[in-house]
Amino acid sequence: MSSTATAATAPRAWIGCLACYNDGRLVGDWFPAEIADDVTLAEVHARHGGTRVGCEELWVMDTDYMPVSREMSPSEAADWGRAWADVDEWMRDAWITWVRECEITDPPSMADFLDAYAGEWDSWEDFAVSLVDDLGMLASVPDEVAQYFDYGAWARDLAYDYTTAAQAHCPGVFVFRNC
Repeated sequence: MSSTATAATAPRAWIGCLACYNDGRLVGDWFPAEIADDVTLAEVHARHGGTRVGCEELWVMDTDYMPVSREMSPSEAADWGRAWADVDEWMRDAWITWVRECEITDPPSMADFLDAYAGEWDSWEDFAVSLVDDLGMLASVPDEVAQYFDYGAWARDLAYDYTTAAQAHCPGVFVFRNC
């Protein structure tokens, strides 16, 4: 079962013996995702009475606090855990939201996230108005003319180039350049 991750919750993976799973037995345990590729078959089996004949492969059968929810190899889980660890704590909610909203399937680089991230705003309209100011779109337009600028239409058209997502724990939205 996958939960919503928060900035203070590190992702973890339930790593189990694939042969045991295929035989109808759950032999495994939760490990920090960041070290999932270091977990050994002997370590997993030691928690359940020792290794049995035919056990050769580990598999991540569940995740917790990860932005993706699916089975995966321990190596992929470790890549996701390390990608999460590379994100500054104050940006983790935005990173997790971006991964989910943009349906990112492979652990992204921090550079990719920063290229896509346009910030945290009280509303989409606040972002659009701020962008008009930041771009200086009306800087050289006389006030008598600028007052007729249609911010609502600007925001509606601009929405085609961005993805917004409500924040999980507080009001406002994250804004991302389209995936």
